[in-house]
Amino acid sequence: MNDPTAPFPAFRHSAQEFLLTSVLLFGVTTIVRWVIGPSAVSDAIPGIHLKLLVVGVAVGLLVTGLILSPPGKQSGGHMNPAISFAMWRFGIFPGAAVAPYMVAQLAGSLLGVLAARGVWGSVVSAPPVAYAALQPAPRWSATGLFLAETAAMGVIVLLVGLFLSVHRLTRFIPYLVGLLIGLSIALLGTSTGGSLNPARQFGPALAAGQYGFLWVYLLAPMLGAVLAPVVRDLCLGHRQVLTHRLHGRHPDGTPLHHPETVVRGSA
Repeated sequence: MNDPTAPFPAFRHSAQEFLLTSVLLFGVTTIVRWVIGPSAVSDAIPGIHLKLLVVGVAVGLLVTGLILSPPGKQSGGHMNPAISFAMWRFGIFPGAAVAPYMVAQLAGSLLGVLAARGVWGSVVSAPPVAYAALQPAPRWSATGLFLAETAAMGVIVLLVGLFLSVHRLTRFIPYLVGLLIGLSIALLGTSTGGSLNPARQFGPALAAGQYGFLWVYLLAPMLGAVLAPVVRDLCLGHRQVLTHRLHGRHPDGTPLHHPETVVRGSA
């Protein structure tokens, strides 16, 4: 078990976040390519809502698997700048590691999308795949999209923070996160796009040249990450969050123990 007083290995963990986010966006783009793009799989699934349900289930399982993977257990398995920022706001993640994590996640997003283009060819860059870049429905304004993305990300961060504050619930967090991401895709895909992750949209938007709502997809989840810890404190008081790792255990897989053994800003 790691010494909680040891310096946080920001470079190594950021490299792991880069790898995890690359795999995530490669997987997301691949799933969209086969479920939404022209393919036998797409032809077999009737209607956009059922397609989005399939995409949501597949992406949710992918996210859960990456959180539970060896790199995810070490770095925390955030793969989302808003999650890393929220963990700092919860007081369990060092502020000096937030920027390296964010840079790694955004860079990994772009690499994952470009890797998918290299593997699957030009079909990834052409509609309807378009690098898996998201767009809100035509009736949505930037203001409405901003509020929706802020609220949805706030709910996710709030629930994660609540689960991370209760010892018996921490082991369920990977499945909670996967479920919430899958539901967001299935329920919000035809309206807001269901991003809830700046890294989810960053690489696809840059590759596809879709910059119109990019600032919303980048900033709104961050605001949700600012507000959710405030709401959590109102619900639970200042009950301590146990870990920044979304698999809810120590890096070696051993269960967490008492809250008083957790040091703020520790590895």
